[in-house]
Amino acid sequence: MPHVLQPSQGERFRLTLNSDGVSHPTENILSVATLVLGLVAFISTFWPAAHVVSSWAGALGFAVGMLSQYVSVTTPQRSLNIVGLVGSFVGAALGIAHGGFLP
Repeated sequence: MPHVLQPSQGERFRLTLNSDGVSHPTENILSVATLVLGLVAFISTFWPAAHVVSSWAGALGFAVGMLSQYVSVTTPQRSLNIVGLVGSFVGAALGIAHGGFLP
């Protein structure tokens, strides 16, 4: 297994959500949207006054994440979905605990 210790110059590391070699633009957009909404929901929980943002971003991120998990094709997409879903759930739960969906 000498190729493991010294990879060829032609093979470069690429960070991609399409690990199967086929383009999946809709699934990739849903996965990234889930991650972004989860991060917004989670980060906004550090300010209790932003409970409206965290509640709505968390609820929307959870819904988009469940749909994205249902239609995901590759493992990297599923990994982003799980991180986004956890962030969305925590953000929604703490946003509701801090005051809910309305100001």
